[in-house]
Amino acid sequence: MKQLIECVPNISEGRDAIKIKLVTDEVEKVEGVKLLDVDPGKSTNRTVITFVGEPDAVIEAAFRVIKKASEVIDMSQHSGAHPRFGATDVCPLVPIANISMEETAKYAHKLGKRVGSELGIPVYFYENAAREEKRRNLANNRSGEYEGLPKKLSDPKWRPDEGPAEFNATVKRTGATAISARDFLVAYNVNLNSTSTRRANAIAFDIREAGRILREGDPLTGKVVNDENGEPIRIPGRLKAVKGIGWYIEEYGIAQLSYNLTNISITPVHIAFDETVKVAQERGIRVTGSELVGLIPLKALLDAADYFLTKQERSLGIDEKEKIKIAVKSLGLDDLAPFNPEEKIIEYLIKDKSAKKLVDMTLTGFANETASESMAPGGGSISAYVGTLGVSLGGMVANLSAHKRGWDERWEEFSNYAVEAQSLKDRLLYLVDEDTVSFNKIMDAFGLPKESEEELKARKEAIQEATKYATEIPLQVMEVCFEALKLCQKMAEIGNPNSITDAGVGALCARTAILGAFMNVRINASGLTNKEYAAEMVAEGQKLHDKAIQKEAEVMHFVNSKI
Repeated sequence: MKQLIECVPNISEGRDAIKIKLVTDEVEKVEGVKLLDVDPGKSTNRTVITFVGEPDAVIEAAFRVIKKASEVIDMSQHSGAHPRFGATDVCPLVPIANISMEETAKYAHKLGKRVGSELGIPVYFYENAAREEKRRNLANNRSGEYEGLPKKLSDPKWRPDEGPAEFNATVKRTGATAISARDFLVAYNVNLNSTSTRRANAIAFDIREAGRILREGDPLTGKVVNDENGEPIRIPGRLKAVKGIGWYIEEYGIAQLSYNLTNISITPVHIAFDETVKVAQERGIRVTGSELVGLIPLKALLDAADYFLTKQERSLGIDEKEKIKIAVKSLGLDDLAPFNPEEKIIEYLIKDKSAKKLVDMTLTGFANETASESMAPGGGSISAYVGTLGVSLGGMVANLSAHKRGWDERWEEFSNYAVEAQSLKDRLLYLVDEDTVSFNKIMDAFGLPKESEEELKARKEAIQEATKYATEIPLQVMEVCFEALKLCQKMAEIGNPNSITDAGVGALCARTAILGAFMNVRINASGLTNKEYAAEMVAEGQKLHDKAIQKEAEVMHFVNSKI
């Protein structure tokens, strides 16, 4: 399986569009790498670049980014609100698919070695690429920032991991670069109705894991309290896995909290936002919204939507697009600029948009494609889609029941049914296309060469494997649709009585899908040479078929008795 890593270099230029494009153009020159996002900030004078690809290609692209940035950015002339010490300030590598953190760290070391030896730029490895504990924290490596580099490079304790340990003419221009292997990090800013950097910092200190230094008397100017080892004692902040500072953003005319959420499974975006709202209110400040810098995983926004829907006692059983809308509005992600999910959610950016799916067609287009002389989509895909419509009706009744006046205490009960319906719906939508895929696999197998005995044998085996798969897919449709039928029955019995016929129609659709899919199980199983396996598939299908007939009768009897 293909290995994928993400690279998120931050370059110290956020104002000159020409320079930024010169750097990002280097990414697009490397085959096998996809540029996902370019996010410049004027006040921070910093641009976050995100790209993804197979490891060797990503390392090549990252090297070219660092090289070009060192050519077009002069750190001796740089200023900006964000901490920095190099033209390419940081260059983290993030494992995305089929690659471990340990393997990713090796690629970070490979990149750092090239940057140090070929470009003459001091390199510090941090987080999972760090070679000693004190260098795991980026803040330690970057302490003193660019202005402190001459002193840092002359300190034996802070000798770079790669590259020169001197502030020579080249380093004066390029600064240093921190390279890491790390988990997915969300760079996240929270907007305040204030212009005070000091008050923004106070909120950040309340929130971030590192908290603030303990002082005697005045918390800002009092004498620092040290422990028995002479180290400052810190008052921990409220949230783990959060780094943060406050700053003033001139282009927006507001103060912001700039967070790095280093592990969103520990502190997700919605918790960071909500906790900031509480702390800000305690200090007489209002949060007006928030801003994502770079990309975010889909799950983070779906979790945020579930969090806010739960607080409102609303059903969680709504589709993905609606959940994203809820998350965007709840977090105020469109406060400063429009939020486009297609450009900010990593899964949307890396998915194959060239793949044509039946379920992405319009209703008219799907009907026209079915009616055409093409053999697919056929009865199997149509059965799956009819089942999709059935369970969608069941989900609708669940959502209406969760929101019914006078049933407020039952919202969670019906929300759980609606969530189940969404899960079944998504599974059936997948099977709509997969049934056609399974048919095409059979056609491909029949098209294999058959000139020699070896080719004949391989062709026969391929046909059998494809036929087996084409038998299993409609059986899966039957299994999912039977669960949908049970859900529709439950909604008819306990759901909003005004929607009882909707639940009934849903049950009819689920039953039709089961009967239709069973025909496909039988006809495809008849082509299997393994008759014992074929008999097992048909027997399992027959059980589901008979149970569906019985359950449909129960549902119709109940529905008709209430009309």
